[in-house]
Amino acid sequence: MAISDEGSFVGSVSGGCVEGAVVQAALEVMHAGGARILEFGVTNEMAWEVGLACGGSISVRVEAVDPVTRDLLQALIEAQREGRPVVLATRIEDGTRALLEAGSAEPGWGGSHIGRALRADRSETLDDGVFLRPYNPPPHALVIGAVHITQTFAPMAERAGFEVTVVDPREAFATEERFPGIHLVPSWPEDALEDLEIHSRTAVVALTHDPKIDDPALKAALDSPAFYIGALGGRKTQNQRRERLRAGGIEEARLARIRGPIGLPIGARTPEEIAVAILAEIVDALRNPDAPPLAR
Repeated sequence: MAISDEGSFVGSVSGGCVEGAVVQAALEVMHAGGARILEFGVTNEMAWEVGLACGGSISVRVEAVDPVTRDLLQALIEAQREGRPVVLATRIEDGTRALLEAGSAEPGWGGSHIGRALRADRSETLDDGVFLRPYNPPPHALVIGAVHITQTFAPMAERAGFEVTVVDPREAFATEERFPGIHLVPSWPEDALEDLEIHSRTAVVALTHDPKIDDPALKAALDSPAFYIGALGGRKTQNQRRERLRAGGIEEARLARIRGPIGLPIGARTPEEIAVAILAEIVDALRNPDAPPLAR
């Protein structure tokens, strides 16, 4: 959460419960200097005064931005612009910081916990008082097929924080009128994927029902570190697809990565409901990587 000396702010620390108290403390810190640790919890009368009646506890470090911190934040912004995953490590006791690249294992700043924080995309306070805040590039939804479901799914995924790319060689489907503001690649997947990276924060969503379009994309996805691979179609279609891919030399263990029928089993029927089910399954795969897929 960033607060100006006029009291305006962006971001939040609790979704609205304690922001008023934090803004007041920030103004005091900017005037007096130094830093403060604010503690809010259900056993603290102040928690009820500021509205933390939902329970739990929060520790908030409030400090003014000095020239050293400003330079560090500028480097963080550059990493975000370039799509480089980094961890901002802060020693809570004295406020010293380090910006750590992916692959770093600095023992004084968390060691192996640095990579874990990036993989989990979750902040963590270590036993030695180091706070790790990961900054990953946004997840990417690579959608194969500019179909009706995609028209709902693509803007919905963007609202959820995903970068979205839609690949479809059919010019009548992949149009700006049908997908305003969405990154469209009007090419066959085997050509498009020569220029599109499928990385560990990519979800591949195959929606055309057409083997000529879906299958090459699925083969590429199965050779990649994509965290999610899903394909539209009922169980008969899924079995036929697996037979084709199996005949193409893809072993059973890799085929098991394909989520199909795609989406959580919520009884979705309309394109809009199916889009909700797909996005929910993708978010589950992203946020709970070590948990088994939700039951079908």
